[in-house]
Amino acid sequence: MYENSHSTKTFNEMQIGWKFDNSYSRLSDIMLTKLSPVPVKIPKLIILNQNLCSEIGLDFSKLDDEKIAEIFAGNILPSGSEPIAQAYAGHQFGHFTMLGDGRAIVIGEHVTPNKKRYDIQFKGSGITPYSRGGDGRAALGPMLREYIISEAMNSLNIPTTRSLAVVSTGENVIRETPLEGAILTRIASSHLRVGTFQYVAMRGDLKILESLVKYSINRHFPELIDDKNIGLSFLEIVIKKQIELINHWMRVGFIHGVMNTDNMTISGETIDYGPCAFMDTYKPETVFSSIDQNGRYSYVNQPAIAHWNLVRFAETLLPLINKKQSEAVKMAEEILNKFPTMYKLSWLEMMKKKLGLFGSFDEDEKLIKDLLEWMEKNKADFTNTFYSLMTKEYLKNKDKLFIAWQLRWKKRLEKNNKPIKDSLDLMKVNNPSIIPRNHKVEEILDSACNKNDLEPLNNLLKVFKKIYSSDANISQYQSPPKEVNHFYQTFCGT
Repeated sequence: MYENSHSTKTFNEMQIGWKFDNSYSRLSDIMLTKLSPVPVKIPKLIILNQNLCSEIGLDFSKLDDEKIAEIFAGNILPSGSEPIAQAYAGHQFGHFTMLGDGRAIVIGEHVTPNKKRYDIQFKGSGITPYSRGGDGRAALGPMLREYIISEAMNSLNIPTTRSLAVVSTGENVIRETPLEGAILTRIASSHLRVGTFQYVAMRGDLKILESLVKYSINRHFPELIDDKNIGLSFLEIVIKKQIELINHWMRVGFIHGVMNTDNMTISGETIDYGPCAFMDTYKPETVFSSIDQNGRYSYVNQPAIAHWNLVRFAETLLPLINKKQSEAVKMAEEILNKFPTMYKLSWLEMMKKKLGLFGSFDEDEKLIKDLLEWMEKNKADFTNTFYSLMTKEYLKNKDKLFIAWQLRWKKRLEKNNKPIKDSLDLMKVNNPSIIPRNHKVEEILDSACNKNDLEPLNNLLKVFKKIYSSDANISQYQSPPKEVNHFYQTFCGT
């Protein structure tokens, strides 16, 4: 059964597997606004993630593309859906503001056959009460970009939201110039953010804060529900999740570009693929976002910003950590102050895996840092340098310093007391052979948006299945641009 989003008419359709149980909608009314997506003129299916459909128990095979487009444009809604825009706040580039879903609507929570729960969100679905002067719409290029990068992140085994479909709307959106409109369907284990808790904390209602914390723990960390101090336990596990996530980003040279507190999920999933990109040449200060003028969210700053965001999260939980604020602050600080050490230990373990190292030896940290210093000095490609250590391909400019470093590395490998195959196997699952190269992504978006040619996009998505492979057929996706564009910028799309 489907409902027309702008009338009360219903009509029968195939049962495609939707199973909605909309728990977030049962929270306090201050957390959300119930409203339907704004219908679009001529929806057209651009891409449907068939693999993801299968993973979450959906089957659209009996529907034609026109009907699928109507669904993912929000013109018709599945029975059981309950569309809402979520309210939240956030520190954007360090400045606090009240926010909310300004161009996105969660149509409901789909529960898969194996009992996993996912938010189904339309991004670009029209104006909401939280739209801050924008049109509530999205352009095709940024939506396809999110589709590409989020699918790459999934293939890289990095926690992430996923992209289920993209449809064009038959309407233009106005940015600097008119652009083709589109709607992305995003799935997430939830859209609970640090900013969600900041929003509730600003309201000053302890009961609503308690209900939100219990809801979040039930949804993501049910093992904590009987802990004596769930506020403290909640903070600890979110810190752990964020350390894991940021280390994954650092492992593959990913730069998020807009690590505002409203873009930091409680679940530890990567969310919001606006001004993000992957680093080619290793340069720790790399920034791609057009709006990050001071490098706040550069590659090297990501761990420190995660720590800063977690402090903001801890501030919202203080009333639940201890009734006495001074005691609550002391208890929270004790945990937060462990972040640098916890992160560094996690980073060292991650980097050792990239180099195929088992065990721990005093020289490990220096070995790692000496390689990174050599890479920066020689403007080496981040991805291909580590790939070359496994395959001896792509690595050029082997000067005396690198040769000396390589000898030290090989001696360290001997201390593993394991077959060299074990080291190579460890490296192969931590060093991708390809990433979504910025120049390739731009070429693909140009073909899709300006030439109506989706073949390059589909070819790249197929290659993602070999993202840790040494398949010779993927070589065209491994090469960095012939001329490094030091001024390459990405944009938020709004």
